[in-house]
Amino acid sequence: MEITLASTGQVDDVTELWIELARGQRSHGSHILPEENRSTARDAVLRHTVADELAVAVVDRTVVGFVMFTVETGEYRQDRTRGLIRNIYVRPDDRNEGIGTALLEAAESELADRDADCVTLEAMADNDAARRFYRRHGYEPHRVAFEKSTESDTL
Repeated sequence: MEITLASTGQVDDVTELWIELARGQRSHGSHILPEENRSTARDAVLRHTVADELAVAVVDRTVVGFVMFTVETGEYRQDRTRGLIRNIYVRPDDRNEGIGTALLEAAESELADRDADCVTLEAMADNDAARRFYRRHGYEPHRVAFEKSTESDTL
């Protein structure tokens, strides 16, 4: 297995993995529509690739996982420089081989090199496997998002 920054020649492969990720997250309550967002996802993958903000895991010349990351910028000044991990994914057949850990560590290292002093990421609330994975790597809850349907009888 090799972890490297992605090349533009890998954009389509990573886009397919992003679609798999989005499809899988639907079972955890995600509202993202995988196929309907293919073009938008490809654009995001390309932007992150060109900015050296996307790393891939390659096994036998096949991209089996990826991680997108960036240093947070915004209008508010903060007392921390936050690195953001936007997406991390490993194909199900390639899990439990250390690939997710290697991708996470690569993103953390890149972010630290870019002066981030903390790293933030999100997981779906009922994705127990992802939450366990992040906790094993030292991540703790920082913020909690709440959601309610507007069709609820409590409005």
